[in-house]
Amino acid sequence: MRAGYLLIVDYLVIAGGAGGGGTYYTHSSGAGGGGAGGYRTNAGTSGGGASSEAALMLFSGVYTVTVGAGGSGGGTQTRGNSGSGSSFAAITCAGGGGGSRSTSSGNPLSGGSGGGGAGTSSLGGAAGTVNEGFAGGAGVDSDGAGGGGGASAVGASGVVKEGGNGGDGVASIVTGSSITRAGGGGGGDDANGSGGSTGGAGGGGGGGAGLTDGTAGTVNTGGGGGGAGGNASRSGGNGGSGVVIFTLPTHASLATFSAGVTQTSAVVGANRVYTVTATSTDSETVTIS
Repeated sequence: MRAGYLLIVDYLVIAGGAGGGGTYYTHSSGAGGGGAGGYRTNAGTSGGGASSEAALMLFSGVYTVTVGAGGSGGGTQTRGNSGSGSSFAAITCAGGGGGSRSTSSGNPLSGGSGGGGAGTSSLGGAAGTVNEGFAGGAGVDSDGAGGGGGASAVGASGVVKEGGNGGDGVASIVTGSSITRAGGGGGGDDANGSGGSTGGAGGGGGGGAGLTDGTAGTVNTGGGGGGAGGNASRSGGNGGSGVVIFTLPTHASLATFSAGVTQTSAVVGANRVYTVTATSTDSETVTIS
């Protein structure tokens, strides 16, 4: 459907963040933090160090809209699950990559931003997606795990006893205010760590101190979940769900949504800003008229 007039549409699309990895009582090392969901926008810089993208040029018509769910944190000795992708019209983003479990056989996963490596055998972090996010950090042998990658920075590597912090997210002004989203999850400490790492700015969950669970990423930021602390059967934090935000000029257009879309809207200057926080299926739509 391509009838009607052409609109200039600003947007921010963030995929679901990944879960942090889980640990096991026979392994002292921490588990890797989950990677943030992929991040693309024309209202500020995109993820992975990319510059601002071009605005969307849309005719009145029907377009798909999908908000990716966050990946669940890994249970006992289980890698974190990757987040789900988000999309709006032609813009798509990959879900964050799951954080490594606490052994070398549970490698982290690549994604929008990559998952952090476990503190076993100095396991490296996984790659992010070009123009969406950065790689996860590496673990340190028998010690702290790497943080998950964020939209604006690589996850920090683990150090002796302590997990690495998650990579920071990116700020966007698409809603009229500067808000940072898509931070990576912190890596888990080893069994003797006491501080717990910090999730990346923008909704990343903190890594667990020794013998504790990781913290969940913040909903609707695409933040990665924190990895679990070592030497106990602990779970990684869940990844935060993604979000789709777009603007339409108030004088010339209206958006209506299919039944499975959860959204809010507000007038900011000459535009109405639509914030889609959940979609019940992968076939939901918005009709712009």
